[in-house]
Amino acid sequence: ADVTEARNASARLAHMARHDALTDLPNRTMLRERLDEMMRNARSGDRCAMLCLDLDRFKLVNDTLGHPVGDALLVAVASRLVTLVRHHDVVTRLGGDEFSVLVQHVTSDHAIEQLCRRIIEALTQPFEIGGHHIQIGASIGVTMVEVDALDPNVMLRDADLALYSAKAGGRGNYCFYTPDMHVFATRRRELEIELRRALKSEEFEVHYQPQVAIGTHAVVGFEALARWYHPERGIIPPNEFISVCEEIGLIGAVGEFVLTRACRDAACWPDSVKIAVNLSALQFKSGTLPAVVAHALRVSGLDPRRLELEITESAMLDDTASVLKQLRDIKQLGVLISLDDFGTGYSSLSHIRNFPFDRVKIDQSFVRDLGTNSDSLAIVRAVTGLCGSLGILSTAEGVETLDQLNILVAEKCDSAQGYYFSRPVPFVETLPFVSRMHALHSQAA
Repeated sequence: ADVTEARNASARLAHMARHDALTDLPNRTMLRERLDEMMRNARSGDRCAMLCLDLDRFKLVNDTLGHPVGDALLVAVASRLVTLVRHHDVVTRLGGDEFSVLVQHVTSDHAIEQLCRRIIEALTQPFEIGGHHIQIGASIGVTMVEVDALDPNVMLRDADLALYSAKAGGRGNYCFYTPDMHVFATRRRELEIELRRALKSEEFEVHYQPQVAIGTHAVVGFEALARWYHPERGIIPPNEFISVCEEIGLIGAVGEFVLTRACRDAACWPDSVKIAVNLSALQFKSGTLPAVVAHALRVSGLDPRRLELEITESAMLDDTASVLKQLRDIKQLGVLISLDDFGTGYSSLSHIRNFPFDRVKIDQSFVRDLGTNSDSLAIVRAVTGLCGSLGILSTAEGVETLDQLNILVAEKCDSAQGYYFSRPVPFVETLPFVSRMHALHSQAA
């Protein structure tokens, strides 16, 4: 009896070492063993596929319904996945909400594509968990190799790179690995290292794009825009590095640098000239943004009424209550708040209703088509009319031609910025620009 009990205990331990405690699926250890076994028994021309998938919107389930419901959902997902594959294929829980499927004896790419579609379709169907009707989805990355050339570490890496690419394309997608993904990932890792160095080495600078009153052409403000002075590649614009800063957790530090520098520079301008600084949605995550803004004002000596913080509509979508509280705290400092890229996000009108914005910035996609697209004109007319009725200032972005400017004058837009007036310029060029515009206005008067 003791021998039998010892054997049973040993079997249980062996099972636990190779299976996920929550779902009882094979874990990474067992997956690696199966891959090693496949390599030992490989036949020439035999192919296999690795599918890496993770769940869309799973974090939202955990955050809103709690971890017990999230755990039950993972168990249900595991059960559903097992029904979609053949008995000799291996479904693994890699951790968190990430799973893998090892498909053996692959006959064609088409067969794998069909499997991906079946998985996505199956996981899109609702789950009933503890009385909750839960809708999620899945994204899948795929790599396929000849079994006799299989490297387990490379295979998992490549499937994960393909998963990253699938998620970048939106939810509910699958994507096959291609070699350029590895090149991209390598370049991205290098960029992460360079960005961390850039922050320590103070390689970031701030340029400023003028904002001009449409009626008088007087400079009423500048928008602060980050620039990275790379020692080898020269000036790098924000669209090439801000998203990476957000992903690797540097956006708070970079955002604080830009805010503080912009406030210090603006303190040197005439009192009538404001400074506008963009905020990333991720800067609200820590809950410390009001303190960061207060510190920037304190060290720069800038009048709070001359600082305008710009947020996009996407910032209002995630944890709205926390964002609104922080925005109200910032407004209590005397700082102005503007809604950027208006009309490109979700429920634009509801945002204006929920928070007393001081300014709305009309997205350049509408300004660009003024004079050629009647829909764009109708949208600009509606926004300027709404702002006028609510006592909110309006600013048009991306003004490049006199025709666009004349239409904005007719539609009673308050101010504008764009290449028609000036590209973003270094700080040393801001005061001369203010003087030139003032001289032009004086001559016209």
